[in-house]
This record gives sequence, C-alpha cells and structure tokens, in this order.
Amino acid sequence: MTENENIRDAVINAAVALGARTSWEAVRLHDIAAELNISLDEIRGCFREKEDLVDAWFDRADGIMLREADTADFLALTSQQRIHRLIMVWLDALAVQRKVTRQMILAKLEPGHIHIQVPAVMRISRTVQWVREAAQRNATFVRRALEESVLTTLYLMTFFFWMRDESPGSRRTRQFLDRNLSLAMGLDQVIYGDNKPSATETPVDQISLPSNESAH
Repeated sequence: MTENENIRDAVINAAVALGARTSWEAVRLHDIAAELNISLDEIRGCFREKEDLVDAWFDRADGIMLREADTADFLALTSQQRIHRLIMVWLDALAVQRKVTRQMILAKLEPGHIHIQVPAVMRISRTVQWVREAAQRNATFVRRALEESVLTTLYLMTFFFWMRDESPGSRRTRQFLDRNLSLAMGLDQVIYGDNKPSATETPVDQISLPSNESAH
C-alpha cells in the first residue's frame, strides 16, 4: 500500500470516527487534519472536498462486497441468494458506523443540495451495477433495463429500511430483503418464464452467513 493510500484510509477512518463523536454535519476537513497531524494539502491530495469522503466510505463497502463474490461457496448459491448476500455484506460493511452513514445520506437529501444529489444517483447506479456483475446476471436489452430498475428500487428500499433497523445482526432487514427479492424474482419468472428455482431451494434467510454478518 502506498503512502497516499495509507493517508486516504486514515482520513476516511478519522472522518467517520469524528462523525460518530459529534455528527457528520459537524465534521470539517481541518478537524481531520488536526486529528491525524497532517496538513490540509495532504488531505487535498486524496480528496477534493468533504463530499468525496462519503463516496470513499461507500466505495470501501463496494470492495468488501466484491471480495465476498470471490469466496469459495458464492457461486454455489442461486442467483437470488447471491444478490441477497451481496447487498447484506455491503450493508454489514457500513454497520459499524450506521448512525454516521444515515447522517451522510440525509445530508444528501436536504433541499438545495442538487449539486450532490445528481452525483449520488450515479453512485447508486454504480453499486447496483457491481451487484449485477458479482451475481453474474446476464440479462440484455429490455430485460436488463427492467432488472436494473427493479434492483435499484429494491436496493434503495432495503438501504432505507436498514438505516432504522436496530434488530440483532440486522435480522429484520435480511427478512425484508428476502421477501421483496422473492417478489422481484417471481415477477421476472412470470414475465420471462425461465430460471425457475427448485422447489427444494433453501430460503435465503436460512443460508449460512459469512462470519462478519453474525458479529453484529
């Protein structure tokens, strides 16, 4: 890891830690610099502005999610189980700072923040595309467009549900995602009539979870 990457990771960690102690709104780049005993110019070498820290926080979750797709048992899962696991691993990566993550999102939704809301839409689309790639979804043309729209809606619904979920290990979120993902897959089967799951397929919420999911 290069020195710049070390600084980048340290800045992200310091930023969310400061946000946890105060609030995300109160976090300032000069506070991060003081916390790490580095200059603002060193931070500028990694991040153009505070908003870039939010993207970096979610990029870190993307990376953890994609590494999950490389685990030995992942490809043995059904498509529905893959999507469920990917989204929950992504959320679990953020769970250590759930309150700060919620504040980051709510800040983006404030009126007058169009300049950060448009990039946020693109950010959502990027994560959804990585979910599709990792789950090895191969739909094309109209079916792909429909699948992307449904998956984006499902991802956002689950994300907002998770932000208020205080159940152990985000159990209620896992059940919420399982129910709605089953409906989405059922819709796909009704329209296209293929990839029907086996009658003996194990429900998603009964699949053994990665070790990090049981730690919350």
